[in-house]
Amino acid sequence: MARRGGFPGGGIPGNMNNLMKQAQRMQRQLEEQQKALAEKEFSAKAGGGAVEVTVTGEKVLKSIQISPDAADPEDVEMLQDMILAAVNEALKQVDDATQAMMGGMAGGLPGGLGF
Repeated sequence: MARRGGFPGGGIPGNMNNLMKQAQRMQRQLEEQQKALAEKEFSAKAGGGAVEVTVTGEKVLKSIQISPDAADPEDVEMLQDMILAAVNEALKQVDDATQAMMGGMAGGLPGGLGF
């Protein structure tokens, strides 16, 4: 009866071992890059610099700095809008950095495979 499926000789070919080693190496690199990203800070300004926010790579709001000139009691809504704009821009920077990191990792996969 003829054998079906599997690899000739019944063992794992050398290419499979190399692929596993490469995957493990990429996993370590990804973990290192994720740790570096988590420790990085991203800042963004809005309202011509009247509001500045800083977030971590883990998307944790770390600080908000508001210029005294921006705190107009007659126009609190504008201050709120500036804070939202600055926070959203800082979070976008984190997303962009994450995408760049993941794109770089996918480029190392054999055959150009991506995530």
